[in-house]
Amino acid sequence: MSTSRRGFLRGRFRADPDMLRPPWAVPEGVFEDVCTRCGDCLKACPPAILVAAPGGYPVVDFSRGECSFCGDCVAACKAEALRRADAAAAPWQLRAVIGDACLARRGVECRVCGEVCGVAAIRFRPTLGGVAPPLFDAARCTGCGGCQAPCPTGAIAMKNEVEMPA
Repeated sequence: MSTSRRGFLRGRFRADPDMLRPPWAVPEGVFEDVCTRCGDCLKACPPAILVAAPGGYPVVDFSRGECSFCGDCVAACKAEALRRADAAAAPWQLRAVIGDACLARRGVECRVCGEVCGVAAIRFRPTLGGVAPPLFDAARCTGCGGCQAPCPTGAIAMKNEVEMPA
């Protein structure tokens, strides 16, 4: 049976593109076949950012905090829907995207995202006579999501790097 047909039978008509799987998740088509929806990864997550989506599959909710990439969810996943092939394997291809609602981009002083970014992927270069806009360095971004929840306007979203416009 095809993956899209299984999704239909489970009450989903198409995959939600905004649904973010836990770190080190196997590819989406395989994920729903392998994940047993046991909830072990949710219980193992120290920052408690993994939640059950409709249907019971785990997703990341960055409104609850940031991912520390501790790997506890992977260790708890007996079904191997979360797999770390090697220690150097990237947890995912998520990156922050700063949208038009950004206060600094609208001329209002705000640097919250830059202050919470531990890897300095979001910085602000002072500008003469104006508000410094955010400068985003995708190469530095780990996709931890730490910048999303503190943003006062909800201008930051986490997106899969392969889905981003060039």
